[in-house]
Amino acid sequence: MDPTNLITDSSVVCGVVAMPYPARGHINPMMNLCKQLVLKSPSILVTFVVTEEWLGIIGEQTKPANICFVTIPNVIPSERVRGKDFPGFLEAISTKMEAPFEELLDRLKHPVSAIVADTYLVWAVEVGNRRNIPVASLMTMSATVFSVLHHLELLVQNGHFPVELSDVTDHGDEHLDQIPGISSKHLEDLRTVFHDNDPRGMEMLFESISNVPKAKHLVINSVYELEAQAFDTLKAVLPFPVYPVGPVIPYLDLEDASFKNGEPDYLKWLDAQPQDSVLYISLGSFYAVSSTQMDEFAIALRNSGVRFLWVAREEASRLKDSCGDKGFVVPWCEQLKVLCHPSVGGFWSHCGWNSTQEAVYGGVPMLAFPLFLDQVPNWRQIVEDWKSGWSVKRAEVGSEILVAKEDISELVQKFMDLESSEGNEVRKRARELKSICRQSIAQSRSSSANLDAFICDFLPGHGQ
Repeated sequence: MDPTNLITDSSVVCGVVAMPYPARGHINPMMNLCKQLVLKSPSILVTFVVTEEWLGIIGEQTKPANICFVTIPNVIPSERVRGKDFPGFLEAISTKMEAPFEELLDRLKHPVSAIVADTYLVWAVEVGNRRNIPVASLMTMSATVFSVLHHLELLVQNGHFPVELSDVTDHGDEHLDQIPGISSKHLEDLRTVFHDNDPRGMEMLFESISNVPKAKHLVINSVYELEAQAFDTLKAVLPFPVYPVGPVIPYLDLEDASFKNGEPDYLKWLDAQPQDSVLYISLGSFYAVSSTQMDEFAIALRNSGVRFLWVAREEASRLKDSCGDKGFVVPWCEQLKVLCHPSVGGFWSHCGWNSTQEAVYGGVPMLAFPLFLDQVPNWRQIVEDWKSGWSVKRAEVGSEILVAKEDISELVQKFMDLESSEGNEVRKRARELKSICRQSIAQSRSSSANLDAFICDFLPGHGQ
């Protein structure tokens, strides 16, 4: 794609370059934020930068005319390789994307007024600062996770935590209580994350958080009312504006009910199911559960007698025949449309932050099954803080996460039992969170007002 011939409308007066981290859980919220920006202010032109591989994946999606895709070379060959070589993927992002991104800025003929970059792209802030272009950092994880990481980074500087984060050990509750607004349990979750993931990845995560003050603004994909303590803490300690603008999920696209090739089969199947009767299952787009465990899931779900829609990715064709007549297995679906469908009454999720917010928006209770990174503290928010979900108990044997099929069958039966008082409590709480979430995006309410403030502060003269 030629980035030199993007402007066709002379009314566009503000050029914003969006640079997402090259993974679905980061690209999607960046795109949704950009859609909201141009809806609020049609004078903005967004140049949305993706790798060549990702343009092939998302290039056909519907978007406003003043969001234009441009590409930089791939940093690592394929999504499957990324999952198998996560450290190599992180290193490539850190070392191979900066130069082509800066070359792209040189080729753009229209002036670049601002850059919105994913928090984990440390070099993007540095490029903007070298060129005197203001940069806003988009945090795609929760405010709670950001606050914990920010304060832990300070504790590392003060010698309370070791510099080698892989060697984190218990330093006593006195240090766990030093983060205002954050429970000690969230810190223990992060200790687990440190032990279970690549040390270099953890170091890069902390480097990203410590680099945020070099940006002009911090935009967080979350709803203030859902994480009020964490946001109040951040606003009190950070020397720059923090904007809770979530949920940055594709709710704007829900109004477009048309499909190029007709309504998908999975939506037709959902249309034929009773209200609140279907368990939706998706474990994200990055981390792969073993085939052995997937087979256990299939047997357990079939034996449970519960209706379910399962996004099984590359395993879908193999698993279709083993799931019985009450299951529908697909490689992919439009998740938010599914979660807002009246027949869906539960969501078995890996607790990725985008999925968590989509469940909240849809008012769907969750079976929480975290796999790695921030999914662990997200699980705690869902189950303990919000009380809108149950835990899926599992054992970890080496690198395998194991759940016995008997335990799965029993759990999903109880979870989807509409006569259960315990289940009704979690469903009631999910509906309450849905109301909070949807109110936040209404005109002049918290998320909408914060987005207005961000546009006015970051792009003066380009608000409504």
